[in-house]
Amino acid sequence: MTRLHDIDPIALPLPFWPHGIHWYGLMYLAAFATAWWLGSRRVRAGRLPGVDGNAFSDLLFYGMVGVVLGGRIGYVLFYAFDGLLADPLMLLRINEGGMSFHGGLLGVILATLWWSWRQRLHAFDTLDFVAPLVPLGLGFGRIGNYIGGELWGRLTGGQGGVVFPDALPAQYAGRSMAELRDLHASGVLDVYARYPSQLYQAALEGLVLFAVLWLVSRQPRRRYLVSGLFALLYGLFRFAVEFVRQPDAHIGYLYGGWLTMGQVLSSPMIALGLVLIVLSRRAPVLAR
Repeated sequence: MTRLHDIDPIALPLPFWPHGIHWYGLMYLAAFATAWWLGSRRVRAGRLPGVDGNAFSDLLFYGMVGVVLGGRIGYVLFYAFDGLLADPLMLLRINEGGMSFHGGLLGVILATLWWSWRQRLHAFDTLDFVAPLVPLGLGFGRIGNYIGGELWGRLTGGQGGVVFPDALPAQYAGRSMAELRDLHASGVLDVYARYPSQLYQAALEGLVLFAVLWLVSRQPRRRYLVSGLFALLYGLFRFAVEFVRQPDAHIGYLYGGWLTMGQVLSSPMIALGLVLIVLSRRAPVLAR
């Protein structure tokens, strides 16, 4: 049985703002709010010695800037470089969409390194602290992708899945949602059903990754371990989901009809995670 994606991406229409407030924007707010709440709890518990609430607020602000700038720059460099060469100003048109997790991650890492240097803290003590605060935000982001009907999965062949209106062939372009509901009820659209890969990612990169990192970081553990687990598990989860996720239309498969840009970018994360976990075996044990 298939489902028709029938969700309005605008959460709150506004008479004075034609675009309204989108669910995706609210997911970003939820991500930052969750990171602030979890991080504040850990700061009060002394999980990052010598750091108070004001310093943590600075870290979160730098991280937010890193996510936005890194995510946009990463998307343009990794997925739309030809477009950048033709129109450099596209880098500034964030309202048109296009954010890269891997670019956002690099932005957060750079922001964390800068903050750690100013606070005279070991960079990986900070990264180990930050890592468990990230996955729930990733989960919210993927839910936002699903609500927006973007970054859908590959075709299921009609064996279950979700029919995304924006992914339908050209002959269905311009059809009203009422018409699409009737067509879906007749079964005509079942052949265009796709895997809801956004929800798979929300579950794996969000809930599962958070649960693992949160539990490990609550116990005495060695430096590098939490960051290593984040890189390794995210890389593995993303690599696996890419097998059912539709590659970007303007890039397609990079090799053999299966390798995607997401898998290429996730492979170094898997390798880095393994290296950090090995390094952690000789690193000092952190009590909390």
